[in-house]
This record gives sequence, C-alpha cells and structure tokens, in this order.
Amino acid sequence: MASNRVFIAIDLGAESGRVMAAELRDERIHLREIHRFHHTVIELPTGLHWDLGGLWREILAGLRAAATWSAENSHRIVSVGVDAWGVDWALVGQNGELCGMPHAYRDPRNLAAYESVVGILGVDLIYKITGIQMMPINSLYSLYAQQRADDRLFAAASRLLFIPDLMHFWLSGKWSCEKTIASTSQMIDVATGNWASELLQPLGIRRDLFLPTCPPGTSIGTLTPEVCRATGLGHNVSVVLPPAHDTASAVTAVPATGRSKWAYLSSGTWSLLGVELKQPCVNDAAQEAMFTNEAGVNNSIRFLKNIAGLWLVQQCRLDFLSSGQTTEADSFDYQRLTQEAEICRPFQTLVNTRHPSFQSRGMMTEKINQYARQTGQPICESTGQFVRCCLESLALEYRRTAGELEKTLAVTLEVLHVVGGGSQNQLLNQMTANSMGIPVVAGPVEATAAGNALVQAMAAGDVSNLEHLRQIVANSSELRTYKPAETKIWGIQQGRYDSLP
Repeated sequence: MASNRVFIAIDLGAESGRVMAAELRDERIHLREIHRFHHTVIELPTGLHWDLGGLWREILAGLRAAATWSAENSHRIVSVGVDAWGVDWALVGQNGELCGMPHAYRDPRNLAAYESVVGILGVDLIYKITGIQMMPINSLYSLYAQQRADDRLFAAASRLLFIPDLMHFWLSGKWSCEKTIASTSQMIDVATGNWASELLQPLGIRRDLFLPTCPPGTSIGTLTPEVCRATGLGHNVSVVLPPAHDTASAVTAVPATGRSKWAYLSSGTWSLLGVELKQPCVNDAAQEAMFTNEAGVNNSIRFLKNIAGLWLVQQCRLDFLSSGQTTEADSFDYQRLTQEAEICRPFQTLVNTRHPSFQSRGMMTEKINQYARQTGQPICESTGQFVRCCLESLALEYRRTAGELEKTLAVTLEVLHVVGGGSQNQLLNQMTANSMGIPVVAGPVEATAAGNALVQAMAAGDVSNLEHLRQIVANSSELRTYKPAETKIWGIQQGRYDSLP
C-alpha cells in the first residue's frame, strides 16, 4: 500500500455531513476528518425539502480543504466518492438542470401516496417483487406523491438521480445510478436487479427516467474542470462510486473476521439491524416480519430491518433546547444526556418504537408522554427519563427484531457488531447486550466513511477483496466488547414491550 495515496469519502447523513481523507499504511486505514458540517431539511410551502445548494457548498469547501491538506503533506488524492441516506431523489432535465427541489423522505404527503399505491398494487405484489420493507418513506411512494402534485416536472425531466448519484453527476458531469442506493427505492426487482416495470407502469411512472444500475467500485470518470477550479484538485482525480447508500458503506466496514454467526447494527439517526446474505430472502416469514433485501458489495444482500434509531433522542434533544432544559452550547452533547439517563430508574416508561406517532418530526417529548398516558405508564419528567425511555425501548426493539431474524432464517446469532455514531453510546450498547443476551462489539464509529474509502481503494487495486477490506478495518479500530448481564430482567421487560400497541 503506497502511503501517499489518499481516497476522499464524502459521507452525507440525514443530520450532518463530513469529508474524510483515508490513507492506507501497514494494513490499516487512517481516517482524517477534513470538514464536518450540520444540515437539515427546509420547510417550505410545498413541503419538506433538502437544501442541496447548501450541501454542495459544504462539499466544495471540504474538497478545497482536502486539496490544501494533501498538497501540504505531499499526498496524492486518487479518487472521490459520495454516500448518503437512502430513498430520496431528484429529477434533472436533459442539460442537467434540476427540475424542482427534492423533497425529504419525512414529508407528510408521502403517507397519503403510500396508502394510494398500496390500494392500487397491494402489499403482496410490492413485497414479492422488491423484497423491501413497506415504509411510506420509500421512493416508490414519494415519486407517486410528486407525480400527483405536479406531473409537469416529470414531463420536463430526462433522468431520476438519487442524492449521491446527483452529487457524483455534479462532480464528474456523468450520469450514473449506483446499485445499493437504487435498491432502497422499492422499485427494483430483487430477483433480476432490473427496474420493476410491473410496479411502475400501473402508477404511470416513466420507465425511461431510470438508468441501469452500476455496482459499487465503478469509476465513472474524473472531476470536471469546474470542480477542479473551485477546489484546487487535479483533473486526474477519479470519481468512483462507493456503496452509495450510507448503510451499505457501513456494513461493508463491519470488522467481522471470524467464523461466528454475526449480525450488524448500523446505529445512527436510523438503526438498521440485519445480516449479510448471498441470496435474497422473500418468503412468507420475511414478509410477515417485513424484512428488507437491499444490495451490498460483491452482489451480497443486506437482509435487515429499519428501526427508528437515535432519531428519538435527537428529536427529544430539540425539544429540550426549545424549552430551555438544555442550552445552545451543549445542544449536541449526547454524552451528557446519556449520563443523565444512566442514573434514572430503569424501565419506568417504554414506547413501541414502531408506533407511527414517533416517525414524524417535532414534539417528541409530548408524543412520548401522550403515549405513556394512553398505555397507563408514568410520564417522563426529566431529560434523563426521556432519554432512558428511548434507549431502553430501542434495546428491546433490537431484541425483538433479532428474534424475528433468527426465526425467519433459522439461525442462532452469536455476536452483534454495532457500527456508526451510535456505537459511541456505551449505555445503549450495554443495554443491547443485556437485552439480546449475546456480546456486542462496538466500532468503528466512522464505519460509513471507512467502507466508502476502502471500496474506492479496492477499485484502485490497493485492497484485494471484501475479506481483506474487513481485516484492514479490524486492524485499524479500537473495538469494545460488551458482555450480556441482567438478562433475566430484560427478558421480563420484553414481554411488557411486546404487549405495547
């Protein structure tokens, strides 16, 4: 591994973004944060939209910083790749102009579209073709919602690009559709990998909007002259498609190197719990439990379920901030909130994380207490009680999901790998080990950026294969193992949790 070669991972989450530089030395990956920024949705009269101009401005700022850093340290930037959250998309015209501002997946209009599409197609047909968890946030429903709102945008559009595909287009001037991000849309036939015309045609959605999908690791060209001028990067820097769905990049970097039957939990705004399969599983049990089959690296399948995740805590924190229970200075201090949760009485209040009321933005603390009253539980009164309620409920949801996973696949899980930002939450990690009754291995925190950069390195020939990639991650990470304890009380609480509406 040449030590002066650098791969730039642009990782866009639903709440923040970062530009990371990755070097490979001595069978280790060395990640350096070049630029980090927060972003959020914009509420306009037309709904919830992403601030793509702001995102692009921050990406260019990060690339300028990367160019400066690499020049000062005699590094050569080999390639750039973008990963992002799933399902959201943009329409572009023939010359590449945006046809309107992309809506965010939590836009309320998607629920009505979901109900309409299910009424037209039926759950059985949609799931059997796509193998994707039925959720109103999926692209199939947001696309139908947009078409009903203003079909003139579709008449002007030449292509649909998912958010990371759009960023790759702006970087390279080349249209592409990366496979893992496309698989989140619920518009891909899981058996063939092609766009599901059986679903699109009855809804009147044009098939010609969609490009053929490309596997992660595909090089689509080099940076445009405009990007080179704006950032100071060289014209020979390649644009390489990583696993463009952020969860796919994170799962790629799970440091599983042994023979244990392992599951992964990509923990952030969303929690995504699942296993890696060689073939999709779309049987009656998978449909009943509503597992999703998304594409991974090397034609693997990420068999998983979306869980509300730390979104619950994030939304509570915003309520604390607006009410004055926390200050602007520590508004992002999750560690302090977790410490307050740790000293609160266990299992006072639980919420069903799948309940629809917890999926929308705003007033999370009010929603939790309303749910508590409806289910005959004590209301939460302190910041710690609210956070402990969220974390304990998540740990019990993980246990329930893992049980469904084991039943569906007839396997017994032996270890859970937690990666992503949530792997830093020691209290939740211990709760998860206690709840599931198996060891939890936490780390790396920056799994998404690592997976993104290492797939670029694999495309460049610096990493041999997926096994080599995961060994590099294991070599490079400070992993912490949480052993299960107090499993009996968690088993009792599981029965209480499962009885919640």
